[in-house]
Amino acid sequence: MRGPEGWATLPSFREAYRKRRCILPVDGFFEWKAIKGQKAKQPYAIAMKNGSPFGIGGLWENWKHPTSGEWMRTFAIITTDANELVAEIHDRMPLILAPTDYTRWLSDEPDPGDLMRPFPAEPMRMWPISTRVNKPENDDPSVIEPSS
Repeated sequence: MRGPEGWATLPSFREAYRKRRCILPVDGFFEWKAIKGQKAKQPYAIAMKNGSPFGIGGLWENWKHPTSGEWMRTFAIITTDANELVAEIHDRMPLILAPTDYTRWLSDEPDPGDLMRPFPAEPMRMWPISTRVNKPENDDPSVIEPSS
């Protein structure tokens, strides 16, 4: 889902979009490129050129598990159109917020939809990585090493 229209109007996200926005601190994310004629997709790591962390816009929600009755807290990552860099491999990307927009994103403003735009490509970098990233048990720094 892209843009404020879906997040602000779909019943499952509407209230969270208005009242429960969050920022997820990360130092990178992964995306996969479909390769024509191949079953497997090529994974890529995407981060800032200078290695600095950044904030991804999200929504959080509390809900009661229907069978256990336990309260759960979950979140969804907001996506937007890909910038020029990420568009080389995919048509969407996480909503990366500029640090100057953090306060506004977390404010009581009901619709900061104008913040839902692609982050500039210039400060970012992207590189192919091993398909080892596809398995959760491969949780070590080597998964983001460039592959040939």
